[in-house]
Amino acid sequence: MPRWKPDARERLAVAALSLFAEQGYDETTVAQISERAGLTRSTFFRHFGDKREILTAGQTALSRLLAEGIEAAPADATPMAAVAAGLERAAGQMTQFNRELSPLLRAAIEANEELQTRDALKSIGMAAAMADALRRRNVAEPTAQVAAELGVLAFKVGFRQWADPTRDDDPGELTTHTRAALAELRAAAAELR
Repeated sequence: MPRWKPDARERLAVAALSLFAEQGYDETTVAQISERAGLTRSTFFRHFGDKREILTAGQTALSRLLAEGIEAAPADATPMAAVAAGLERAAGQMTQFNRELSPLLRAAIEANEELQTRDALKSIGMAAAMADALRRRNVAEPTAQVAAELGVLAFKVGFRQWADPTRDDDPGELTTHTRAALAELRAAAAELR
């Protein structure tokens, strides 16, 4: 096997998610993932600490992108406008690779309770990063938290629509889906009075 391939991380992720879908998360080993990807175990461990990390590998980057977008919003932006800027920044970095992996990732998470818990923690981490960025903009605590939670929900809804494998049409841009989801959630929140 070659020592190094430029797409090793992506190949490992695809191999792992495929195996999780085929035989279950608990039954899949690092050795099987490495073999399916055509790479060595040591290559696996250069990219991931363990097989769980494959499912949360993008969390830190996604949280950072959301926070950067909020921080880069104009100084006079409302909290929700800043959240929209965070969503645009993060959505703009999602690629076709993210879209194609989504059904495999979703299937793996839905089939395993531990992974469902990790997915929930991922959402909590994203909301915390967004709320922190809003607080740095001097947004009051309750407003920052509610805006961040709406932002996370909008991202998840928009991403799910964008990555839906049953769609026959062109899914368009993820930013379009997250923007529409955020508008819908804001309208729904206004009805809560």
